[in-house]
Amino acid sequence: MSRLNQVDPIRAEGKAKVLLDAVKAKMGITPNLTKVMATAPAVLEGYLGLSGALAGGTLPVKLKELLAVAVGEVNGCDYCVSAHTAIGKRVGLTAEQLIQGRKGTSEDSKTAAALAFVRTLVAKHGKASDSEVQRVRDAGYSDAEITEIVAHVALNTFTNYVNNVAETEIDFPKAEPIDHHEACGQIQGCDPTR
Repeated sequence: MSRLNQVDPIRAEGKAKVLLDAVKAKMGITPNLTKVMATAPAVLEGYLGLSGALAGGTLPVKLKELLAVAVGEVNGCDYCVSAHTAIGKRVGLTAEQLIQGRKGTSEDSKTAAALAFVRTLVAKHGKASDSEVQRVRDAGYSDAEITEIVAHVALNTFTNYVNNVAETEIDFPKAEPIDHHEACGQIQGCDPTR
């Protein structure tokens, strides 16, 4: 059971109802995360606004899901890892690609560079060295794409924090645990004991 209240979409009123109805219309479901956010409609509106804007960005959808599982893994958000693993499978990622994403690796060198960059950003609270930015640029990402990657880190960190505080009940197939020592690797600040 969630530690924070959730808005029941059937009993929702006002702005919360409008927003939850929009979520249901778009996704076919009303995830528990959005029910928690609906207790403060401005929070849900902000989340939907940023996620909607980033959906129209230039990064490939598969990469967006890999970024989400990588951020969720470092932040210890089982809800988001489970949700984005399910969504990742729906957009064509394999179970192995998603596990690799959670560990910050990929067989594709460009994807691996983006995943390493996001894990560094999370662990270092958004601080990246010149060489870390240059590595992701050298992998083939434009400054616009790097900016979008940073925005995805912010969006996913936001949802991770909401779910971690709320202890939101997972309403997606639960992602299998992985070895957190391996997943954390050499990232300063990553807690492999969670």
